[in-house]
Amino acid sequence: MKIAVSGKGGVGKTTLAAVLARLYAEEGLKVLAADVDPDANLGMALGFEPERIEALTPVSKMSELIAERTAANVPGSAYGKLFKMNPRVDDIPDRFAIEKNGVKLLVMGYVDVAGGGCVCPEHVVLKRLLSNLIVHRDEVVILDMEAGLEHLGRGTADFVDSFIVVIEPGERSVQTYRNVKRLATDLGVKHVNVVANKVRGEADREFIRSRIPAEDLLGFMSYNTDIQDADREGISPFDKGGLVVDEIREIKAEIDRRVR
Repeated sequence: MKIAVSGKGGVGKTTLAAVLARLYAEEGLKVLAADVDPDANLGMALGFEPERIEALTPVSKMSELIAERTAANVPGSAYGKLFKMNPRVDDIPDRFAIEKNGVKLLVMGYVDVAGGGCVCPEHVVLKRLLSNLIVHRDEVVILDMEAGLEHLGRGTADFVDSFIVVIEPGERSVQTYRNVKRLATDLGVKHVNVVANKVRGEADREFIRSRIPAEDLLGFMSYNTDIQDADREGISPFDKGGLVVDEIREIKAEIDRRVR
């Protein structure tokens, strides 16, 4: 099972990704959660201790490893220099991920385009690593992604079992889903699904149902202060429990029904 969770900042995609990861781990499955969002906070949502997260170096910042794997002459940016476009990355998750509660966490990091350029060793390693996670890993892989599809490419995207766009009840958020679905479909993603978050009542549910095709809608997450409470307490929403976990458990069941 390979699941990518996307959406604009603040819509709740990290909460969804984290609780899904914990639910699959609860079943006894091997789970790898990859933080692909530049604003990385998946570790906290999974329940990792702050000091472990702070000690974790994002893959994009592993300059010596990147230079070695790409045969770049200088660690870091190598714009204008020759380097390998197919570096070895298959050992990176097992070497550099940290684990807790049955979930391995890998922080991908991001490339500073202003400093490294669009085509640079760092970018090549991240792109190839993402492809390896989706195509070759044998566990449940959950990707907490930024709103765009920049990390996905043809030949990789069609291995994603469920591409989930988290939205809120509003026209601008619905438009985000439509844009992502169009781009994802062009890349070959077979299942582009929606989870509506911060739903306050039946009026919000009816709004979502009127805008999102039934075959794309996975479920709803209610507006819930327990998520903010969990963040203030420094614990995972999964460990806080309550309505959010129950709702995401239903969403997971729907994913399993459609994909497995």
